[in-house]
Amino acid sequence: MKIGLRILLGYFLILGLTAWLVLNVVVEEVKPGVRATLEDTLIDTAQMLATLVAEDVANGNLADSALMARIHNYAQRSVDVKISGIRKNSLDYRVYITDIKGIVIFDSEGLATGQDYSRWNDVYLTLRGKYGARSTRHDPADEGSSVMHVAAPIQHQGQIIGSLTVAKAISTISPFIERSQRKILQRSFWLLLGSLLIGIAVSWWLSNALSKLQRYASSVENGEKASLPSLGNNEIGRLGKALEAMRNKLEGKQYVEQLMHTLTHELKSPIAAIQGSAELLREDMPTADRQRFLNNILEQNQRQKQLIEKLLALVKLEKQQNLSHAQQLNVGALLQLVMDDTQASLHKKSITLQLDFPADSKQLHVMGDELLLRQALGNLLDNAIAFSPAGSCISMQASTDSTLSWLTIRICDQGPGIPDYAQEKIFERFYSLPRPDAAKSTGLGLPFVHEVALLHGGSVTVSNQPEGGTRACLRLPQLPE
Repeated sequence: MKIGLRILLGYFLILGLTAWLVLNVVVEEVKPGVRATLEDTLIDTAQMLATLVAEDVANGNLADSALMARIHNYAQRSVDVKISGIRKNSLDYRVYITDIKGIVIFDSEGLATGQDYSRWNDVYLTLRGKYGARSTRHDPADEGSSVMHVAAPIQHQGQIIGSLTVAKAISTISPFIERSQRKILQRSFWLLLGSLLIGIAVSWWLSNALSKLQRYASSVENGEKASLPSLGNNEIGRLGKALEAMRNKLEGKQYVEQLMHTLTHELKSPIAAIQGSAELLREDMPTADRQRFLNNILEQNQRQKQLIEKLLALVKLEKQQNLSHAQQLNVGALLQLVMDDTQASLHKKSITLQLDFPADSKQLHVMGDELLLRQALGNLLDNAIAFSPAGSCISMQASTDSTLSWLTIRICDQGPGIPDYAQEKIFERFYSLPRPDAAKSTGLGLPFVHEVALLHGGSVTVSNQPEGGTRACLRLPQLPE
């Protein structure tokens, strides 16, 4: 499982557990909170009414009390209001009064007058000077049928002479509870969704940055051309820069050691030849022999110069991670330039160069460095000329694949081919095969072509043809028409 997915799952798990805990607490606390608010209101109302009716209860004239008549008739009033989007069209208080024995002497709804309520908690506790309240269900199986009763003592001259209870059904506040819970759940859902999207975005960013860094590390490990991707100015970006710096130091040290070793080895032969010829020139010898040794010195010196120049060009190319002068190139024009560059070598060996590419090759384009591609194709063509017998034919072909995404340039000769033992070594630096004219190659031409192909995002292969000869293929990404 990728690290980005693991981070996302862990983040979502923590977020889900936190959201579940918070919602569970908040939603469950809504109902008790609203009930506590209702109870607080009932307490104030009961205390106020108990004070107002105290005189009438003490005088025993509740039946003729105008206040009792108003309380009895208040529920008949019409009301039509909207509270937080919830319509209210009835008054829901029930008020009843008991004497000191707990007998109901007044009921605003006229349901319990004369009944003994002395055992109900609201009356029982209030008559004993305590806070009296109860919540009773009309239907034992239905929690929504609960009615909250809150009582206040009726006092006269400092003595409790009865109790007044104000009751209100819980069902009247249920819409407010449900509305609050619904809003909490809805907003929590959007908050959770937003947090999840943020988590996905962060995980994608982190996974994408790590994937870029991983691909870069894999490319370096495989010896491919790779530039450090843009990772931003953050911890991952600084890690990438540290890896790039470490890579440059390690590669630089290893590269210099390997380069000095191979260069020293390759220069031994021409230096020895020059030294031997110079020592022989100290002796008296015929003019022809002296001239031959002088020519050998000049030839070996030229070989050293050519070796160093080509090696410096290859070193520069190997250290280059991307193209600095890329431009759109016409393939037909590029091949014509390469052919013109080799006319002298072709004429010298009477070799015919046959160009073979689609009629619409003038519309084929690649993005690249013209100088590098021209030199790379020139190296491939020089090799074909060097190993081709005099009077033979070399073909240079250009073609595209079925998706028109890749361009392949093939250079085929009629030479002896590549021995089996050399198949895996031809792209190594300083490795070269003996040429028919006995000329010594620097062994840097094909490594140069290989580096050019990598810089252009392509590849190069050299293999034997079934009918004889060698086929070199340079594969490059093609620009769309």
